[in-house]
Amino acid sequence: MKKIIKDIDKPLFFLSTILFIFGLVMIFSSSNITAFMKYAASPYRYFLKQTIFLIGSFMISIILITFHSKCYYALSQFCVYLIGIVLALLLAYGSVKNQAISWINFGFFSFQPSELAKIVIIVFLASYYDRKKEQLDQYKVVLYPIVLAAMIAFLIFAQPDLGTTIIFTMIVASIFFMAPISKEIRNKMILLILGAVIVVVMVLVGVGGKIINNEQLERFDFKEPCSKEKFYGSGNQVCNGYIAINHGGLLGTGLGQSTQKYLYLPEAHTDFIFAIIVEELGFVSSIVLFILYFLLIGRIIKIGKDSYNTRGFLICMGVAIYIVLHIFVNLGGILGVIPMTGVPLPFMSYGGSFSMSLIFALTLVQRIHIENHQFMEKKQKNVKLSKSISKKRK
Repeated sequence: MKKIIKDIDKPLFFLSTILFIFGLVMIFSSSNITAFMKYAASPYRYFLKQTIFLIGSFMISIILITFHSKCYYALSQFCVYLIGIVLALLLAYGSVKNQAISWINFGFFSFQPSELAKIVIIVFLASYYDRKKEQLDQYKVVLYPIVLAAMIAFLIFAQPDLGTTIIFTMIVASIFFMAPISKEIRNKMILLILGAVIVVVMVLVGVGGKIINNEQLERFDFKEPCSKEKFYGSGNQVCNGYIAINHGGLLGTGLGQSTQKYLYLPEAHTDFIFAIIVEELGFVSSIVLFILYFLLIGRIIKIGKDSYNTRGFLICMGVAIYIVLHIFVNLGGILGVIPMTGVPLPFMSYGGSFSMSLIFALTLVQRIHIENHQFMEKKQKNVKLSKSISKKRK
């Protein structure tokens, strides 16, 4: 364990820690009013629960980081099938939350399997394409994991959870096109995907109301959320987010001084936490946050590029894309650029399932860095040994 701790990527660890601590502070600031006024609970309710989630996930990650990535293939394949079964059962027995059957209720906490599915599919695709790299000119080999991923995406969409479906699908597509697949198969898949997108759009336009409920359909009408017609309906949350951001100005109203968290934003500590951050800490805080995100994602990409095998490269790239997509979809919805789909902001938003998945994802990247470091050490030792043997022969 000492060797593992020594070999972890320190910049990535410290950036992750800073972001999680900042997120905890903002979760407390944005949720204390909701906890007290809406649930008559302690102002520390969400802060304490999030802290427990983070500590518990960190403890599991200490075990996870000890496993060599060679073990990931069999484990991830089993998890893909298991998650598929769980998601299928969820449609019949899951808990309804925010108009979607996405949660398994354990009483003291609820778990969202689709969040973990994003990380599992990254590991499975990366491990599979690395293991089968000599056979990636065969359609059956290439498309097998894509078929499994498509089945999981369909089950998530059926909940219905459009935001998670979009992110999951884009992660799968990104890894597919970064994998060393033959050019012929890749080009044909591009045409197939374009055709599938057209069909899906036509189905949504034709029978969207039968697949997606009215509240979710209203989210596609995201323009002018502050208009008289939308302010008390579909545009209410986004418009209140605008008010919070505008109220914050350059330097903010001060930590804990938000007015919009007084139940004007019902999801102030989850989907709309960025608006509270800007309101309390100002536009400057958003710049600092973006810099931290940029450094973190850049570090993950560097570790991926330094990887000595396809598995490590694809896992790191998948995790980077996973984080980028969450940032884009969350902020895009808050700023009214895209429909609001209820996707959490990495490190900032309250949520046990997402926080756990994010910690696991970062742990996988750290494991890849450890293996890269050990590989380079071994390579250097071999070079020194060969030089030493050459000198003795001379």
